[in-house]
Amino acid sequence: MNRREFLQAAGAGLASLCRPITRLAAGPSRPPRPNFVFILIDDLGWTDLGFMGSRYYETPRLDKLAAESVVFTHAYSNAPNCAPTRACLMSGQYSPRHGVYTVGTSERGESKRRKLIPTPNTEDLGSQHVTLAEALEAAGYTCACLGKWHLGTKAPHRPQDRGFDVVWDRTGDGHFTKDGEYLADRLTREALHFIEANRERPFFLYLSHHAVHVPLQAKPELIEKYKPKPPSGPHKNPTYAAMIESVDQSVGRVLDKLDELHLAQNTVVFFTSDNGGYGNATLMPPLRGSKGMLYEGGIRVPALIRRPGLTEPGRKCDTPMISLDFYPTILEMAGAPKPAGHVLDGESLVPLLDGARELRREAIFWHYPVYLEPYNDSQWPWRTTPAGAIRKGDWKLLEFFEDHRLELYNLKDDIGETKDLAAAMPEKAKELRAALARWREDLKAPVPTERNPEFDPRSMVRPS
Repeated sequence: MNRREFLQAAGAGLASLCRPITRLAAGPSRPPRPNFVFILIDDLGWTDLGFMGSRYYETPRLDKLAAESVVFTHAYSNAPNCAPTRACLMSGQYSPRHGVYTVGTSERGESKRRKLIPTPNTEDLGSQHVTLAEALEAAGYTCACLGKWHLGTKAPHRPQDRGFDVVWDRTGDGHFTKDGEYLADRLTREALHFIEANRERPFFLYLSHHAVHVPLQAKPELIEKYKPKPPSGPHKNPTYAAMIESVDQSVGRVLDKLDELHLAQNTVVFFTSDNGGYGNATLMPPLRGSKGMLYEGGIRVPALIRRPGLTEPGRKCDTPMISLDFYPTILEMAGAPKPAGHVLDGESLVPLLDGARELRREAIFWHYPVYLEPYNDSQWPWRTTPAGAIRKGDWKLLEFFEDHRLELYNLKDDIGETKDLAAAMPEKAKELRAALARWREDLKAPVPTERNPEFDPRSMVRPS
């Protein structure tokens, strides 16, 4: 079912859908439908916040928000870079269903170093996939996409074509607008205006910051603040720290507006990142790797949900969750139906918010059949080659498609993925590999097998 068909079907039944919701909202003991504020940061690392352990980056407003929220300590992005995670977030589906695997082409890096022809990449989220905004729009929500979309720039793939009533994004590159305003501040200003304008109706605000993605640019006064500050481990970049502080200020201003308009008690706030931190700006010890890798540093991200009055504040949840879980979570909270004919691969996190310790599923998966070139010497010759991964319980298995090499880690004992147990525990590796293969078969996930005729083994010898 494409968007037009879905909205036609939803529109035909919208009156019957909204009438019981309206009655519930008007009753003396039932609150109105909640608003949703979803704040997504670009390239924010797992430890790049005060409440996640940093002693260099200063995030007082996010630290306060975390104290009022459930913090997910085992939260994952659907991919190690931005576009596929955003596609999974907006569709509620794993990448093999929509074909968005990476940013741009899957043939990244030098061809002579690629052993395989990678799976072609799709850059647009197809209109046959019902977005979260479209599902909420059909349920009577007003939706805004402010900031980075990255799922199509032309109709019918733009956010305004995909359920968002209000859209604003920069027109160029960088973190300053043409009139000199810092981009995070401008996005925040647009967010405050949207909240003010829609204070009397249920809304979904998707505030998708371009920070802290490169280019590293920040307000000069904040950079100066961090220059004399001593490093804390690998956290030491004043410009990156200043970008994080601007994001923190943005979050604070949004929360203050909710308080000012007496909307905070009926607004659920989400905060997370689209992938791990950029390794030239920050690192995430004890996690291995960074953006662009299926190791924990590339896919484990900070995440929290504040649901006032319904969730124990300050609680930490160590059950693994992933970006595509937000779609069914928000639908359940909104009392909105799952779109007919649209598969949702995630699970609602509401049980975890209510105190449950587990979800129904047994595992979460990643499929990344593409290449990513290195951005520093330590990653040479590749950040990643085509690969997949599974996490089941405390165990994580990676499979690299060039040679089907396996790596197995116990994340409870070895969060830094320093001890590959694949050879020592072949039965466990076999079990997880079989589960990963079944999942790929179920989703018809393409695995590259064609050899690249341009591959030159000599190119894999590192220059001295």
